[in-house]
Amino acid sequence: MIHLSGLDSNIYVVGKDTIVDTGTGFNFVRLYDLFKRMGADFDSIKTIINTHMHFDHVGGNKFFENAKVLAHELDAPHMEKGNPENTCASFFGGEMKPMSVDQKLKEGDLINGLKVIHTPGHTKGSICLYDEKNKILLSGDTIFADGVGRTDLPGGSEDDLEKSLERLATMDIAKILPGHGEPIMKDGKKQLEKIYENVSDIH
Repeated sequence: MIHLSGLDSNIYVVGKDTIVDTGTGFNFVRLYDLFKRMGADFDSIKTIINTHMHFDHVGGNKFFENAKVLAHELDAPHMEKGNPENTCASFFGGEMKPMSVDQKLKEGDLINGLKVIHTPGHTKGSICLYDEKNKILLSGDTIFADGVGRTDLPGGSEDDLEKSLERLATMDIAKILPGHGEPIMKDGKKQLEKIYENVSDIH
């Protein structure tokens, strides 16, 4: 897990050539240095999977020139248009230029051992990525260690989020790697069930 600043999403390196999310892009020098320390470089990354369209997760895509960008089909159009409101670029003080999305993801797609789980709520096209073999969930901004993603931003829906959490709570998950904050390294399923119960009680 790579964490750059309070604004940036967590960045996950999967295998040798895939990353999940890229942060805002504001901290390019630090990100480059961290890659170098890991014995990697930007040119080695061939695939970027964005968990959703928000600028704090996609702003750094532009630095990985050799990588194909993958995002859910419902969020991809906003990234391709460079929509500053829907991508929340204006909220973060960034500039959202139109970007190519090379593959529009759907429920059940498999990328380098990660299964796409469509989890609308934070945005219409939010996804989680499930490593079934190791029972690891990369949860984007759907779930954090201390709660859930906001639903008051463009494309957000409390009802959709609750349904997504209900579904995730039935899955066999040991660890949760969120889009922000610390990972949940044990009892992931129990934590998920607790989060779902808290959200459903409020509603």
